[in-house]
Amino acid sequence: MDGRIFFTVGEVSGDNHAAGVIRALKTLKPDLNIEGIGGPRMAQAGATIHFETTTRAAMSFHAVKRVREIHRLERWLKARYRSVERPDLHVCVDSSGFNLRFARLAKSQGIKTLYFVAPQLWASREGRIQQLRDYVDRLACIFPFEEQWFGQRGVNATFVGHPLFDQLPENRLQRVPHHRFPDRDPVIGVVAGSRRSEVKENLPGLIRVMQQIRETYPGVRYRIPTTVAGDAIVRQQIQSSSVEATIRQDAFDELIPECDLVLCKSGTSTVHVAAYGVPMIVVYRVNTLVWKVAGQFLIKTPKIAMVNILAGNVDLVPEYIPWNGDPEPITREALELLRHPERLEQIRRDLLDLVAPFDRRGACEQVARMALHMMNRER
Repeated sequence: MDGRIFFTVGEVSGDNHAAGVIRALKTLKPDLNIEGIGGPRMAQAGATIHFETTTRAAMSFHAVKRVREIHRLERWLKARYRSVERPDLHVCVDSSGFNLRFARLAKSQGIKTLYFVAPQLWASREGRIQQLRDYVDRLACIFPFEEQWFGQRGVNATFVGHPLFDQLPENRLQRVPHHRFPDRDPVIGVVAGSRRSEVKENLPGLIRVMQQIRETYPGVRYRIPTTVAGDAIVRQQIQSSSVEATIRQDAFDELIPECDLVLCKSGTSTVHVAAYGVPMIVVYRVNTLVWKVAGQFLIKTPKIAMVNILAGNVDLVPEYIPWNGDPEPITREALELLRHPERLEQIRRDLLDLVAPFDRRGACEQVARMALHMMNRER
């Protein structure tokens, strides 16, 4: 085979993004040897996966649970990078707490490193910028403002576009129904998270919100797209409650366009919902004490929800972060929006305007071409 690239991915969204780049690489250079640590989407795209790292992915304050796993992977990768299996390029995808360690390891072995999906250091942990400068040769950014932000801090950064828009269906807005609430009963989506830890934290409180909304709107219908990591937990918790919901794995692009409102955990999923122009209330359950001790010192942006940050740190959509799991404020917000359909319509328009500047395909192909260029120069 002609050349070798190794990917490191630590969570479900990174698995999806890496898979897009791998498919592009296989199209551009079919004989390329692609391997890594990651998830099933990467394997389906044509990579050899040595360790599955996405189903146990943890977020923020839960990440300490992964320390032993990461140490084992570092030892294995260090030995591999000193063998005949040494790659020509190492590609990190997202998850800076997970991936900067592997970037450092690759750099220590003299291997070029490309980082796709820039760590959001403009929001928190800006101190990691030195690590990024030291360990990463090129950074592929997914938001337009990031290229300048990282470039001003000495990082070789390029805006490539958001990989989400490579994955969205063609003519996606045609999936949005013509008849919406209040012309019919409301349809509400629930996105509790892609990781098991997120679902465990967010879903119980969201189920109570669902129950309370049903008291005012008995005909409400719920849509819950799940991932392979969180599907079983969602089904178990919904079945043990009195709520009826349509639950489908890997059906985000099928279910969310049907919705009038989404109860959405913070993260990339807010951009995914915004791509369909669906209003949302953003939540993320965090222990209040932990937030007071650490969170408020780590987070540097006034807003936490990505769509609100992209809108200029304003409340384009309501956000409740940190959220202690209390359903009452979320229920009040949801009912208030449903009582004023004109507000829902305004939010729809605002969200579509927000994503318009980076609503384009080609991010994964651009990263693939960047990777091949770096690999060829190294060889």
